Amino acid sequence: MTESVNIVEAFNLTKAWGELVAVDNINFEIKSGEIFGFLGPNGAGKTTTIKMLCTLYQPSGGRA
Repeated sequence: MTESVNIVEAFNLTKAWGELVAVDNINFEIKSGEIFGFLGPNGAGKTTTIKMLCTLYQPSGGRA
């Protein structure tokens, strides 16, 4: 049996601008071959999280 490799990981990922916390300690991992959806209401931090994963934004805390 082949072990799946994580292709995306986020650990305690946080993004804040001053007192506004857009993403607060999010954790997830996506394994090779998985299908992953990112759902939530407007203003939930989806775009901010994706921009941190793409290195367009520097996280305030945690790592991706």
